[in-house]
Amino acid sequence: MPLSKLDPIDRMILAELQADGRMTNVELARRVGISAPPCLRRVRVLEEAGYIRGYHADVDARALGFEVQVFAMVSLLSQAESDLSAFEQKCHDWPLVRECHMLNGEIDFILKCVAPDLSTFQSFLTGDLTAEPNVAGVKTSLVIRGAKDEQSVPFEVLEERLAQTA
Repeated sequence: MPLSKLDPIDRMILAELQADGRMTNVELARRVGISAPPCLRRVRVLEEAGYIRGYHADVDARALGFEVQVFAMVSLLSQAESDLSAFEQKCHDWPLVRECHMLNGEIDFILKCVAPDLSTFQSFLTGDLTAEPNVAGVKTSLVIRGAKDEQSVPFEVLEERLAQTA
């Protein structure tokens, strides 16, 4: 379903679920101004179309003992598609890697990693990441503190853009 196929109610449903994915369908329907049965049908369509990828708890990694957060900038020796895919698969396999993004420019990938302590991260860095045969180099930056960590989509920007094009 392309963005143009989402009507204002669909966008409100997505915004409300993004803010609170645990609300009941009845509450969601009330908030978006429709009855519960069509609201549930719309949610199912949005799920099937891939707009809703899942429902998750926002867990505090530091509170659970993951005191170290590091961004690792990775350069590869080869950028052939098979080598890029192989590296991405390794990132899926490494539990300390929480995000993996391919970039353009000097750096091929940026990884967001968490670890309970520096020695655990160092073991991963030297034993796993830099040991990969296609890894040419890794530069790391330790996070001192986070100022913003929004996982959500800014629906207000989308609504402004849609209003300008209408």
